[in-house]
Amino acid sequence: MKKGEKRGQVTIFIIIAIIIVALAFLIYSFYPQIKSTLGGEEKNPPSYIQTCLEDEIKDIADKLSLQGGSLNPENYILYKDEKIEYLCYTTEYYKPCTVQQPALKQHIELEIKNEIEESVKFCFASLKSSYEKKGYSVDLKSGDRRIELFPQRIVSTFDYSLTLTKGEDTQSYDSFVVMLNNNLYELTAIASSIIEWETLYGDSEPQTYMTYYPHLKVERLGDGDGGKVYILTNRDTGDKLQFAVRSQVWPAGYATSTII
Repeated sequence: MKKGEKRGQVTIFIIIAIIIVALAFLIYSFYPQIKSTLGGEEKNPPSYIQTCLEDEIKDIADKLSLQGGSLNPENYILYKDEKIEYLCYTTEYYKPCTVQQPALKQHIELEIKNEIEESVKFCFASLKSSYEKKGYSVDLKSGDRRIELFPQRIVSTFDYSLTLTKGEDTQSYDSFVVMLNNNLYELTAIASSIIEWETLYGDSEPQTYMTYYPHLKVERLGDGDGGKVYILTNRDTGDKLQFAVRSQVWPAGYATSTII
């Protein structure tokens, strides 16, 4: 084969390779739109709301877990640059602490509910707009919102009614539920139990909790000024709850808190 012919073949192969790479790039770049056009990515309304809200609910739950159950702690201890709310606190020497958040579970639920309010409005408005662009007549009515901590789950329920009409096709929905895998329910219950011990005796026994709950890691760290940070971690899932306590405070030099 002559040298010129070889060069011609190499050039052809290079052009073909460039075309293949360009096509691959275009398909990758526009794949979501292509799927949507073909109907492969169309989500039903409950799935749309789940996808729209689940990441934000997770982020809020994670932040609450690191800050003692409050998004904006007011009475807190600073630990690793995190403001951790005191859930039980006293300023007196030798006195057990007083509970600062008697309904911790309900407080966390309310914090999540309030924080996602604007996102809920946005997601349902976006859902309505999405179906209108597809030619549907959309009747959307807002309703109550509930955030509840359950074993292994955070369940967000939105009593929004939605009716979609297109020709003779009508779809109706009375409520929407967003599920998130998270075990704040158990961790808040254990935190409440620890706090009860703190109010009675000014301390607790982390090892006892780990004996009864082998999947649970309980850390208790003292700050040298009578404050303690508890870190509860589910060894299986990584779910965590941090909170602070100041109870049965001893004068300087007599702090008894230890790292377990």
